Amino acid sequence: MGKIDVGELFFMSDETDEVNEVEVLATMTVDGREYVAVSLSEDLHDSHDDIDVVFLKVEKDGEYAAIELDEEFEIGLTKYH
Repeated sequence: MGKIDVGELFFMSDETDEVNEVEVLATMTVDGREYVAVSLSEDLHDSHDDIDVVFLKVEKDGEYAAIELDEEFEIGLTKYH
């Protein structure tokens, strides 16, 4: 997988296996690991309410994975702000 760009769209499924389109809001590299902050495209373009931001890590094979460690999440949150 190549460089991930802000504004890039892709589909991911949630815990109920519902597939949603998400948009990349930010990318960051921390200690050699790549992370992305994403939000539902629908929320970004159709709503004036608060949006949910999800932080994902980019695996070596280019797949996106949930951040499972609190420390990793805190790093992403700090860098995103």
